[in-house]
Amino acid sequence: MYTITNHDRVILITIDRPDVLNALNGALMTGLVDELEDLDVDPNVGCFVVTGAGDRAFAAGADISEMADLSHVSAYEKNFLATWDRFAALRTPKIAAVAGYALGGGCELAMMCDFIIAATTARFGQPEVKLGLIPGMGGTQRLARSVGKALAMDMILTGRMIDAEAAMTAGLVSRVVEPDALLTEALTAADTIANFAKMTTMMAREAVDRAHQSSLAEALLFERRSYHTIFGTPAAREGISAFVEKREAQFN
Repeated sequence: MYTITNHDRVILITIDRPDVLNALNGALMTGLVDELEDLDVDPNVGCFVVTGAGDRAFAAGADISEMADLSHVSAYEKNFLATWDRFAALRTPKIAAVAGYALGGGCELAMMCDFIIAATTARFGQPEVKLGLIPGMGGTQRLARSVGKALAMDMILTGRMIDAEAAMTAGLVSRVVEPDALLTEALTAADTIANFAKMTTMMAREAVDRAHQSSLAEALLFERRSYHTIFGTPAAREGISAFVEKREAQFN
């Protein structure tokens, strides 16, 4: 269903349901989030990388078979899909490494990560409208914040996909690489992040996230207070001392 492998201070999560294009179901969601919450507070874990098994899909959506018997009442009572909010709330930096289809819940899962590295084969979309549905894991909100209202409306209302280059142009993706270089690129980026001080990277990602959640004045104040706070950390003392002493900083 999924695998978790350790690459020094980097944790690689592989969604492994290739027979259904790595579709996301409840058992995967609950088990994965439970494990990652434990790793999230591990000081020896500095970054997560999420990818899909095979080259056809990162994740081609939520498992539709689980929705067949849902009613308004049952979906509301079980707060259907809300467990993914716990994944989004993980404080350790997260990278999505996307090849093939990232559709519906797969696109939404990728957007819960801090940035996306895509293979040239990647295709992004929110096609829920074709099933008489709308995105339910944050797609209407995160997509609009990433690519703007016009493109988000286009993708959500028509169900069309965009390729990796279009996604990078729109701001959804940070890098596009050849498929055989995808994991190497993602793990290298993750290793770079993981070898900085974890408190620093956590504070940095929280400050960037605040840009989408607050007014400019409030976000600037949050950034400044975080900046003030960080002078009290061992990482800042080590980084500044290393610079003055003309040596390499040792954060971990």
